[in-house]
Amino acid sequence: MEKPTITQAMINAYDEYTHLTLDRRRFMEKLTALAGSGAAAAAIAPMLAASGARAQIVPEDDDRLTAEDVTYPGAEGEMKGYLVRPKDAAGDLPAVIVIHENRGLNTHIRDVARRMALEGFVTLAPDFLSPQGGTPSDEDQARQMFSSLDADQTTANAEATRVYLSELDGTNGEVGAVGFCWGGGLVNRLATKSPELGAGVAYYGSQPPVGDVPDIEAPLMLHYAGLDDRINAGIDAYRAALEENGKVFEIHVYDGVNHAFNNDTSAARYNKEAADLAWQRTVEFFKTHLS
Repeated sequence: MEKPTITQAMINAYDEYTHLTLDRRRFMEKLTALAGSGAAAAAIAPMLAASGARAQIVPEDDDRLTAEDVTYPGAEGEMKGYLVRPKDAAGDLPAVIVIHENRGLNTHIRDVARRMALEGFVTLAPDFLSPQGGTPSDEDQARQMFSSLDADQTTANAEATRVYLSELDGTNGEVGAVGFCWGGGLVNRLATKSPELGAGVAYYGSQPPVGDVPDIEAPLMLHYAGLDDRINAGIDAYRAALEENGKVFEIHVYDGVNHAFNNDTSAARYNKEAADLAWQRTVEFFKTHLS
């Protein structure tokens, strides 16, 4: 069989599936109709999905870093996370929380945490499924678990993570947060609840209620994918509320790219040019606001 062609409609169907508006059976039925046959759909589905085999850009044993799994106090109960530090740092460093997508703390997000640490930050990737025992290996199961998370408790756990990092030896007390998809939405909510958040960067994250925008103190950088109609529907209202309330923010929309364009484990949706530019902007933003 020739390599199948992946269309925008197929990517949109996968986005529906991964955000729980389609179950796997209905997704495969829709993909089969779009692909023209069950065999073609079976070949395309793995190309749409994220692959753990592509997750490691920075090796786990990179000798420039020290990395460990940690536990720390959450708002209620214990949180688990992956803590990464530059090994030979001179002096205290700013810290960054790396917040996962709706797949939980997986190998890709651990790798993103290592990448951020190499930029000169103490980095912690929390597992926000900790209240349910932690991220399972099965992605479908992980996505289902997100639907039962309590939003207020989750935001409180994000704030507890910020407090933990601000008090950790080797940090300068300044903490930012970057999140992707579900994690981008959590960064936006955290910004409305945490006056001490140093900076927030949300990649294609859902916007907070506009009535909460006056409570935002942190400068924000908001990355959006041009083809992501579902998330982008909220941009205008969010922008207007941020402007009306005199907040410090930047909005970047990357034309012609899909939701999750930063996730280099998903061949169909990853866009290197947009991902590299967004990452460069993100690192510079944190260095400006967390120094």
